Order: sequence, then structure tokens, then C-alpha cells
Amino acid sequence: MGKNARLLLTITTLAIAAPFITACNTTSGAGEDLTAAGKSIKQSADRNNTYSHPPALR
Repeated sequence: MGKNARLLLTITTLAIAAPFITACNTTSGAGEDLTAAGKSIKQSADRNNTYSHPPALR
């Protein structure tokens, strides 16, 4: 394999791998955002719950 072909292969490999390498931090941040959003929705639902549970059957 020639020097130019090897350089082209290296650059192409790095260009393809770059989004996958940087996605780790992005995915972690997105997961934290989704967790925070879920907690906010649950808290809002708990505050605004007007449903009263029926008495327990014996």
C-alpha cells in the first residue's frame, strides 16, 4: 500500500470514528437531561393529582 493510500485510509477512518468517539459525552448529557425532565414531570403529576384512591377491599 502506498504512502498516499495509507494516509487517505487513516484520514477516512478518523473521520468515520470521530462522531462515535465524541458521542459518549453527548449521550451521557442527554441521559441526564432526560432524567431531570422525567423527575419534573413526575413531581408536577404528583402535585396536580386529583384522583382519590378507592378504599381497599377486604
